[in-house]
Amino acid sequence: MHDVIIIGGGPAGLTAGLYTSRARLKSLLIEKGLTGGTVTITEWIENYPGFEEGVAGTDLARKMEQQATKFGLEITQGTVIRISFNGNIKKVILEDGQEIESKSVILASGGHPRKLKIEGEDEFRGKGVSYCATCDGAFFKGAKIAVIGGGDSAVQEGLFLTKFAEVVYIVHRRDNLRAEKILQDRAFSDPKIKLVWDSVPEKIEGDEKGVTSLLVKNVKTGELTSLEVEGVFIYIGFDPNTEFLAGTANLDENNYIITDENLATSAPGIFAAGDMRSKITKQIATAVGDGAIAAIAAEKYIEDNFKK
Repeated sequence: MHDVIIIGGGPAGLTAGLYTSRARLKSLLIEKGLTGGTVTITEWIENYPGFEEGVAGTDLARKMEQQATKFGLEITQGTVIRISFNGNIKKVILEDGQEIESKSVILASGGHPRKLKIEGEDEFRGKGVSYCATCDGAFFKGAKIAVIGGGDSAVQEGLFLTKFAEVVYIVHRRDNLRAEKILQDRAFSDPKIKLVWDSVPEKIEGDEKGVTSLLVKNVKTGELTSLEVEGVFIYIGFDPNTEFLAGTANLDENNYIITDENLATSAPGIFAAGDMRSKITKQIATAVGDGAIAAIAAEKYIEDNFKK
């Protein structure tokens, strides 16, 4: 019997684990992939407090994990498929059939990149289509690349790709970017970046070797243009990993989990933190704050409902 099971090992989950472990609660974190989550595929982070020169995503994730495990957090790999209840006890069921009981659960499973859902996207995934510049950028030395999106991730990853590419087209459906002003300034001043305004991708084209071009449509004129590129990097949004929560707790219209100010869900003893939660922004700093609040709330829930 655990006091707390944390589902997801990104910044929110690791922070929750740090807090619950320091509170001497028997804590288990279940992560289906790499501990650190999407932080590990972010090359450089400049907006997380305490690192005036910035910090590599892999380094930040490693430090968070080491700090949490130092205080006794147990981490295991596995994919959660369901949560069931036996009175106040929660049962977390894994894909391999394992069932683990706990007094409380903190959900911190993050999300995954949203797809364009256009012709050629699935066909050329891994052959020029990517959702991770840090993972795949080095394969495109001297190439022309298209980045889809206009937010922080698209612009930041586009700037990273200029280390390898000859040209980076940033294709955005509007006539202005949504990214932070400092990122916009860097993009506008980089000679390798070409902005393709008011445009959406229509089709990814290629051959047996991989991507050869991207067909884009101007949303104002309807004009179609073919960009000769060898890579297409997609950053158009994020979908939460909440599929396993069907019938467990209330979700909003976009499948993000709904919480109160103490990060409690509609299911007693289950809390949520980080990018899977319905909130205004998704940042490492806010995920860390969520993890701390959820952990403290879980500790109070245990005190109130499992008195010795």
